[in-house]
Amino acid sequence: MTAMTAMNHTTAPALAVLTWTRRIAWGALTLFLAAFAIFEAQKYGLPTTAAAIAFFAVPDLFRRHRWAHLASLPLAVLVLYTVTPVVWPPLFTAGLGWLTRIAITRTLRRR
Repeated sequence: MTAMTAMNHTTAPALAVLTWTRRIAWGALTLFLAAFAIFEAQKYGLPTTAAAIAFFAVPDLFRRHRWAHLASLPLAVLVLYTVTPVVWPPLFTAGLGWLTRIAITRTLRRR
């Protein structure tokens, strides 16, 4: 066996474990974000529900744009909403909806 073949045989199980661990983590985050978005939508009413649903669709509406699939953008919205004096719940639930969609996509990714 060559060194390259031996390396492939030893790293393949480690990569499989890493892949499943990553999927489980994204899945747990998906469940948390979805529950949090539903809680916030129920708490603040129709505008927050509409914002969460609308931004849940952002990655689908902008499939060809890489920025729509970056988790850092909705995460930045959530963090900035939390640390600034802005008080507009639809903005927060929009970030939750967007990040939930990205987390679902990463959980169900085929790889």
